[in-house]
Amino acid sequence: MKFKPHKYQEYAIERICETPGIALLLEMGLGKTVITLTALEALKNDYFDANKILVIAPLRVADDTWARESEKWDHLKHLRISKILGTAAKRKKALEADADLYIINRENVPWLVAQTGKHWPFDTVVIDELSSFKSSKSQRFRALRKVRPLVQRVIGLTGTPTPNGLEDLWSQIYLIDQGERLGKTITGFRDRYLSPGQRDRNNGNVVYDWKPKPEAENTVYSKIEDIAVSMKAEDWLDMPERIDRVVPVKLSDKARAQYEQLEEDLLIPFLGGDVVANTAAVLSNKLLQMANGAVYDETRGVREIHEAKLDALEDIMEAANGHPVLLFYAYKHDLDRIQERFKQVRTLRKGSEGTKDIADWNAGKIPLLAVHPASAGHGLNLQDGGNLIVWFGLNWSLELYQQANARLHRQGQQRSVIVHHLVTEGTMDEDVMAALDSKAVGQDALMAAVKARIERVKGS
Repeated sequence: MKFKPHKYQEYAIERICETPGIALLLEMGLGKTVITLTALEALKNDYFDANKILVIAPLRVADDTWARESEKWDHLKHLRISKILGTAAKRKKALEADADLYIINRENVPWLVAQTGKHWPFDTVVIDELSSFKSSKSQRFRALRKVRPLVQRVIGLTGTPTPNGLEDLWSQIYLIDQGERLGKTITGFRDRYLSPGQRDRNNGNVVYDWKPKPEAENTVYSKIEDIAVSMKAEDWLDMPERIDRVVPVKLSDKARAQYEQLEEDLLIPFLGGDVVANTAAVLSNKLLQMANGAVYDETRGVREIHEAKLDALEDIMEAANGHPVLLFYAYKHDLDRIQERFKQVRTLRKGSEGTKDIADWNAGKIPLLAVHPASAGHGLNLQDGGNLIVWFGLNWSLELYQQANARLHRQGQQRSVIVHHLVTEGTMDEDVMAALDSKAVGQDALMAAVKARIERVKGS
């Protein structure tokens, strides 16, 4: 296929070639992979400014998306790709192969750094989904930080650079410019731009979250504007309409009584005390499980409460009348119950089997594809297979929510995308849905919702 770049793609390609360290904050669907591959091809073969290129990506994207994208476009088909994946022996063999691009999953970055040591061979590094390096404490960040001085060019790609707040930005930008703009340490960044939020009651030195100081966001963004390109799909593409539907799920009187009893038993111990972030997360997790219809007990057994969401999904499947449905679930017991009710459901597998699943979906061969949003959040092109999404279970991550929906609502989609949210009335589902609508998800929203439910139980 001949590549005819949009104006914004031409601009992004030019910026990559001109800027040794750059962050492309491209919203989902803008074609960041073909943009980057086109720039890399030019840097390597036209400008002779890139020799050995490494792409770091989520596992499924590393295994499928980059190679498939290069095969798709005429000007990229000649690129030789070596995937540093699989067993240690396979990774070593791939590392030693003669190729234009080497692709590794982000979990194996520490292995690669340890394997190459001071002889790090890559002068150009692409970090696909830069936000997955947002934790300065993670092994992947610390490993890549060690070899960063040996890299001449870094290209970071993400659509969600600050999914949980401004603090997420420091480590990502550090990998781009080695601390030139936002400082050499996370501690210094916090001192300049953030204020401590909630602290541990027993150890005041432990801070659970950080709040931006006044004008901090504007200051930070102005400091990185010369190395960051930010674009939204709606500004550049004639995207198909996305229609969001909330499907209210009503519980029977018996199920409602059972749910409320379990909720009360769970929340009552906290009526007289404080709820800190880690406790709130546990409580929210339990309440969302119950809203979906089942909950893990203290022995990891599954206690089923209701089948109302399964019934609602059955109604949607019937109305779909054979059109493929992409279903996002939250918990293993959700999937188990879905598989028991809907025999036609397929799951997205790993490796070559997962590649076949993607091809079958895009060919219209899968009527119901069940996927956990964490395993399909980045890079999967599923827009050819359908336009219907169902959220069986919601979660608090705005990043996962946006990325998952963008599997269908992206460039190349020919129809309006309809996103159904199954929301159990009177449960934590409603709080998460409201937070997602306002894009105010995060620790503050989670804790506020849990505390509100405790107060409701207290007042009942």
